[in-house]
Amino acid sequence: MKLAKYITSIFFIGSLILLPLVAQAELIDETFGSTFGLGTSDLQSTVTKIIQWVLGLLGLIAVIMILYGGFIWMTAGGNEERVETAKKIITAAVVGLVVVLLAWAIVIFVIRTGENVAGIDA
Repeated sequence: MKLAKYITSIFFIGSLILLPLVAQAELIDETFGSTFGLGTSDLQSTVTKIIQWVLGLLGLIAVIMILYGGFIWMTAGGNEERVETAKKIITAAVVGLVVVLLAWAIVIFVIRTGENVAGIDA
């Protein structure tokens, strides 16, 4: 459980540091973005791609945690303490996966709503 908290903390801190830098770099110099594979598309699509990539990575981490909890459960050997630990890991991972899926749905909804509003104004 401590390993999962450590990995999640590192990931979120890295995201908080890197996402603004990538967005700022896109605004300052478009060649910087193309150098790092971000292309020369507008800021909205770049940020959308980054958000979807991050959410995909978080979903992958949640699935790995479910598998880890299942592994702990299967190797518990009848030890009730390890079974309870595995149940807690799986429950937390499923809740995390649901949160990631809901966040992804919200992002898609906001993007489509923004595109529809932009289409009406144009």
